[in-house]
Amino acid sequence: MIIIPARIGSSRFPNKVLADIGGMPMVVRTAKAVEGIDNVIIATDSQEVIDIASAHGIQAVLTSSNHQSGTDRIYEAAQKLDLDEKEIIINVQGDEPFIETEVVQAIYDLTKKNRDDERIMMNSCYKTITSPEADDPNIVKVVTNTDDIALYFSRAKIPYPRDHHFNAYKGHLGIYGFTVKSLRNFCMLESAPLEEIEKLEQLRALYHGYEVAMIEVNTESFGIDTMEDLEKAIKHHQL
Repeated sequence: MIIIPARIGSSRFPNKVLADIGGMPMVVRTAKAVEGIDNVIIATDSQEVIDIASAHGIQAVLTSSNHQSGTDRIYEAAQKLDLDEKEIIINVQGDEPFIETEVVQAIYDLTKKNRDDERIMMNSCYKTITSPEADDPNIVKVVTNTDDIALYFSRAKIPYPRDHHFNAYKGHLGIYGFTVKSLRNFCMLESAPLEEIEKLEQLRALYHGYEVAMIEVNTESFGIDTMEDLEKAIKHHQL
């Protein structure tokens, strides 16, 4: 199942998930982009989002307005839906209206492969980005080992190219695969100091000794965090 967290009160961009892109709210366009892979549910704290989703034929569930993260929100939705603990849950952010089916499918397949591995709490993906792109703190970087298990995520430029030019950074895409069981285990962990410093919840898993499995993908998609991003998205849709 694909669950899309959609909080209405974004501090940087209020009502972002309802921003119009080509005549369709952003979160609905995101849901439509991935509905061919598995059942799609929007988890939201807004009755307005539920009504708009329903009008577009997308199922939505009302969740608490007090969640600190999208992962907590999708876990509440999973509880309300009474899903089996081995059910695969893909967390797709509501601000990814151009996400390719192949990307989400790759994470789904990786999660299915790792479903019974208790060490792996989360599954996610990255794309290769350039050195100038890696300078942007809004683009999260990840470093991995030889098995593509994450070693660390940061808004900083990692690895730091001390002695030479480096132009093959791994830009993390905020799409996550869990089982219901691993999602529950994640949400039961205490928040980690590194998570609070970087404002990256995936660091909670690493801090507590779990693994995050990664896979490289090719994508032209981009998240929408600012009004400038929205303008870029509108232009992209018109191409």
